[in-house]
Amino acid sequence: MNELAQLIPGMEGELGWVIQVFLILLATAFASFFIKRLLTKMLTRLHRTPTRWDDIILRSMKRPISWAVWLQGLDIAIDVVYAKTQNPIFSYSDPVRDVGVLLCITWFLLGLIKGAEQEFTRDSDQIDQHTAEAIGKLVRLALIITTALVVLQTLGFSVSGVLAMGGIGGIAVGFAAKDLLANFFGALIIYLDRPFLVGDWIRSPDRSLEGTVEKIGWRVTVIRDFQSRPIYVPNAIFTSIIVENPSRMSNRRIYESIGLRYSDLTSMEKVVSEVKAMLQNHEEIDVEKTMMVNFNEFADSSVDFFIYCFTKTTQWVKFHQIKQDVMLRIAEIIEANNAEIAFPTSTIHLADPISVDSR
Repeated sequence: MNELAQLIPGMEGELGWVIQVFLILLATAFASFFIKRLLTKMLTRLHRTPTRWDDIILRSMKRPISWAVWLQGLDIAIDVVYAKTQNPIFSYSDPVRDVGVLLCITWFLLGLIKGAEQEFTRDSDQIDQHTAEAIGKLVRLALIITTALVVLQTLGFSVSGVLAMGGIGGIAVGFAAKDLLANFFGALIIYLDRPFLVGDWIRSPDRSLEGTVEKIGWRVTVIRDFQSRPIYVPNAIFTSIIVENPSRMSNRRIYESIGLRYSDLTSMEKVVSEVKAMLQNHEEIDVEKTMMVNFNEFADSSVDFFIYCFTKTTQWVKFHQIKQDVMLRIAEIIEANNAEIAFPTSTIHLADPISVDSR
């Protein structure tokens, strides 16, 4: 700093150090402004290129590099003030600067990770969105932990001692937070195995659990049931229960039993044949899947046949519209064959006729 004072006349006086600080801060402001303008122009030019990675890198470094310039400039200015005042508080400027630069680098890397996550999920063929989010969270967590350790080392703390204490304390924390860790690893398994994604309709036959997945967190998964109530499920539960995912079904099944009167038994064969032909010609029934229409049972008050087929759609509302159409067509076929759908009846047979004495 003495060399700087000798180069600029008038800085050897009482106010010379104030002028030095002012000029340093002014130069820092100009440098920060110039770097911002330069990066903005580069972003404008690179935005026209087909690759997106250059945009991600420049956007990630734009703000951190400006802060790093200011940290360096303020550190130089504080050194000038410390040389003049010898105030011990200004002696900590170098460690603070180093920590600030580390935080700026971490800021840049976090932005780079976020941009990479968005780039990978922009094209769904590259990587699944939820897998990318899980990997991004893990990388960010590792980066934050590493930065914290480096900051402690920069401030003069022994990292080996911290790690040793962390290892001993980790055992106690592990026992105390076993449920939290179980939920964390449960979330990790969900992200890796992907039994369901956000937006899927899931249910569990083991628990009274059914609804649409709204969020998969590190501790709980939020499910919205069909009464619009949120259900918060700890992730550890999903490692020990059966989960059905109807959202991934390829077809929906129609399986119904229809009964005719016993007096219409002679029409059964024709009814079954026409119902099967109707299903085979129905535009919404998947004929590539299993299809059965058969006489099935002599019931108490009816002779029953069943239909077993699959619709092409998996949409819940449309499925019921198709099922309604199929059932109405079956009713028309039964009526066209002079038969009727049975309903529960009872017949009383008397062994001997009853005579009534008119006297």
